[in-house]
Amino acid sequence: MKPPAESLLRYDNPVLISKSTDRKSPKGRPLKVSPQQVRGQSTPVPPPPKSKPTSTDTNKQEHEEILNTILPPREWTDGTRLWVQQVSSAPSTRTDVIHLEELLDTKLQQRQARQTGICPVRRELYSQCFDELIRQVTIKCAERGLLLSRVRDEIQMTIYVYQTVYESGVAFGMRKALQSEQGKVDMEKKVRAFTFFVVFSNNR
Repeated sequence: MKPPAESLLRYDNPVLISKSTDRKSPKGRPLKVSPQQVRGQSTPVPPPPKSKPTSTDTNKQEHEEILNTILPPREWTDGTRLWVQQVSSAPSTRTDVIHLEELLDTKLQQRQARQTGICPVRRELYSQCFDELIRQVTIKCAERGLLLSRVRDEIQMTIYVYQTVYESGVAFGMRKALQSEQGKVDMEKKVRAFTFFVVFSNNR
């Protein structure tokens, strides 16, 4: 499977997911300890207490979990290797937004997207741009990002319904056209048969 194409949505660098094999270390000879050494051993020192995560780390982890929920990581295989690429959690600046707009216009021209009417290419690029805006908003305010994701899902569902209705209408029109063509052929056969009957009757 080929890696996914370049997207307007910003991703982190892909990470290789591999299963490490368990390697058993060779067995060594047991070490003999004298009784004097055993009596002279000191009590073991307890490990230091683990530091509690700060509120900043907790908020960052929550934002990353929300980002992965709204914009799931993409996966692909390269032979026997599995690659995973998560959405970037880096904040964006005003310059990044301007660059995103310029990149959107460039890709629309490169892929020759239609400016009006139904165009899958234009829809795909604008969808990627909207996902990138959702990513930028979610990093600053998770609740606002979740609300925008609901708006996105509602728009996509509405477009899907309209597309289904359009395809059903096209299929219905094609069936009616075929039925009309078949009826036209049958009518021409009846006209020829009636004409032959009239001519035959007049010649009798």
